[in-house]
Amino acid sequence: MASAISGGRLGDPMTDEQMAAYLRENGYPEHVIRDGRKGLIARWGKFVAEVEHGYKFGLEDYRNDLDLRGIIAMLGVDAQVAELDRRFEALLIDRDKRVWETSAADPFWDFGYPANAGHQLLEDIKNEGLAI
Repeated sequence: MASAISGGRLGDPMTDEQMAAYLRENGYPEHVIRDGRKGLIARWGKFVAEVEHGYKFGLEDYRNDLDLRGIIAMLGVDAQVAELDRRFEALLIDRDKRVWETSAADPFWDFGYPANAGHQLLEDIKNEGLAI
């Protein structure tokens, strides 16, 4: 049976229609839904650049941004963000700490936080007991 997060068979990428339904059901803004795959990939790229320059937002925003990567994985377009992933992964520290769960698997982006995290993200991570 197909779900909103798969194309019908285990491992099948979502169709555009399934992706739009998933995003809508999970409360994503209409502009995110309208921009589709290319928009999600562009937003992931913007997030990676923000992290490279020192992420200025808190943990809730950070987790929302990690959700983008989880959706990209569900779409089956990991290869299109491989370079962005490499850049993002290079910035992560405390990789034994899971800060979010975007999938049942253990994707690298769910573990750790940026070494150059801003004050708000660091404060939130400490308050949740994810860092010393």
